[in-house]
Amino acid sequence: MSDFDKPLEHTGAGRMRMRRQKDTDAFGRFAEATARFMGSPKFLLAMTIFVVVWITANLLLAALSKKYAWDPYPFILLNLAFSTQASYSAPLILLAQNRQDDRDRVLAEQDRQRSERNLADTEYLTREIAGLRMALGEVATRDFVRSELRSVLEEYDRDREERLAARDERIAELTAELERLHAKREDNA
Repeated sequence: MSDFDKPLEHTGAGRMRMRRQKDTDAFGRFAEATARFMGSPKFLLAMTIFVVVWITANLLLAALSKKYAWDPYPFILLNLAFSTQASYSAPLILLAQNRQDDRDRVLAEQDRQRSERNLADTEYLTREIAGLRMALGEVATRDFVRSELRSVLEEYDRDREERLAARDERIAELTAELERLHAKREDNA
């Protein structure tokens, strides 16, 4: 029974499995997008501006009054934010790298298969060319046929020349005899 002949699964487990596959793929795409964004100059510029604004604001507010600065000099809250960001971004980057490794592995396998097909095609063509060369060894080549035709034509020309010479001689003999006969008849007349 083919897959098209089977009824669709309408169980909750089947739908849940399908939803999990979609979510895994969606999360993987999210991880790749995040890793791509975090490696961009735009992110580095935004992070630099954020840190400069954070430090400047806290230094200025601490200079005015210690109670207005939400993260005074050792910037413990900023350090905590960086640690939290790093703890979330590292696994996302690793997930994106794993997905890229999987894609690279598939591409490498496809390249290997393509190389095997090309090698098989090349070996087949090599065998075919070798077979053609062997067959050509038994078949007359163009130069051989030309030389044979040339020798046959020369032989034919020689035979024709001889036949034409024999004919001309015969015509000369017949003409001479005809003249003799005409001369004899005139003498008799």
